[in-house]
Amino acid sequence: MRSKPRERLLETASELFYAEGIHAVGVDRLIAEAKVPKATFYRHFPSKDDLVLAYLRGRDAGIRARLAAASAGTGTPRQVLDLLVAGISEESCGPGFRGCPFINAAAEYPDPEHAVRRLIDEHRTWFREALVSLAAACGHPDPSTAAGTLVMLRDGAMVGGYLDRAATSDALARAAHAVLGAPVR
Repeated sequence: MRSKPRERLLETASELFYAEGIHAVGVDRLIAEAKVPKATFYRHFPSKDDLVLAYLRGRDAGIRARLAAASAGTGTPRQVLDLLVAGISEESCGPGFRGCPFINAAAEYPDPEHAVRRLIDEHRTWFREALVSLAAACGHPDPSTAAGTLVMLRDGAMVGGYLDRAATSDALARAAHAVLGAPVR
């Protein structure tokens, strides 16, 4: 069930969780900043972890939609790769960037059996499989290995973008194209 209070809670949580960390933001603050009654919070999210899961599902859906749009709107797998690299570079070098929300959440939820970690694993599995398909479409002889390397490059770009914005964009493009044996454009 979607409602304006639910959406306010999700929007507030997305902003605060990303900017300050999940465990650093309490339920009372979320309720106050979203301007909803406590009962409304718990009607939509029986626990804070339920809100964390909804936050990460929203991030996941956004990434999937952007990749689908890039794939549908371009002509070749190499063009999709270029768009993917450009999108990662733009995001990781943009103002207010504080790293990958999934990596950040994984650091706060170390138990691999926790529902949050399982959701992160599902997201990363989907992303890796999408990159396997992309590498195969680019003609890579070992798409699985290429995808694993591309995921590692993306993770590094997320950290590098947060710590050293200037060098990240070009390095990511060169490395991603080197993995697939394609010249940098």
